[in-house]
Amino acid sequence: MFEFWTGADNLQIYNFVIRAFIVYTYVFIIIKVLGQRSMVAINPIDFLFAVIIGDVVGEPLADGSIDLSGPLAAAAVIAGLHLALSYIALKTPRFRRVIEDEPIIIIEKGKILHKELTKAKITVESLLMDMRLQDASDLNEVDYAVLESNGQISVIKKSQYQSLTPNDMLKQMPPKGYPTVLIQDGKIVEPNLKKVGTKGWLEEQLQKNGIRHHSDCFLMTMDEAGQIYVSEMNHREENIKKEIFK
Repeated sequence: MFEFWTGADNLQIYNFVIRAFIVYTYVFIIIKVLGQRSMVAINPIDFLFAVIIGDVVGEPLADGSIDLSGPLAAAAVIAGLHLALSYIALKTPRFRRVIEDEPIIIIEKGKILHKELTKAKITVESLLMDMRLQDASDLNEVDYAVLESNGQISVIKKSQYQSLTPNDMLKQMPPKGYPTVLIQDGKIVEPNLKKVGTKGWLEEQLQKNGIRHHSDCFLMTMDEAGQIYVSEMNHREENIKKEIFK
């Protein structure tokens, strides 16, 4: 009666149908528990999870003699480990660098960084293809190009080639460049701060944005034009403010 679960050498077709329904529902629930991150940002750990889960739960659909209990239990353990690693990475920036690669700047101020291309194992042909996909086929328009941790290349165009707003048409825009992260998850990024200012200056900028201490700031960045972006540490809603640095 429960051959669809325990398995049999000559499993009937309708039992395979039941198995397919169970496995699909089970994997769907796992994905919902893990959240959208595993579907949107495909980094190495997410790719590894997808491959292993596919292999573990896929075998019982091809071999009717396999009991479903073992594969489903193994899938639950793997999902638990994946969720735990993702949570630790979210709370611990240092550990995050272990499982997620640092973004690599491959074009800086319009110049291609050959060493970084070699480090990222990107050919010129692949770079040009990604530029075309980002609507940046003319490299003269590109200010920065960054290989993100999920393997995609993001492009920042030079100010004169960016989309205009009515406000932009009334004044000359300075180059924005690549934004520097000064605070992340309430922690000061010391190497980046040394390039632009002191802790006193940092706290002063935070106070201008209504934040008393850097531990209350979720993210703070500053681009080459001096424009500061601040997002408060708030679990219910983020109060996002922008200020032009003077």
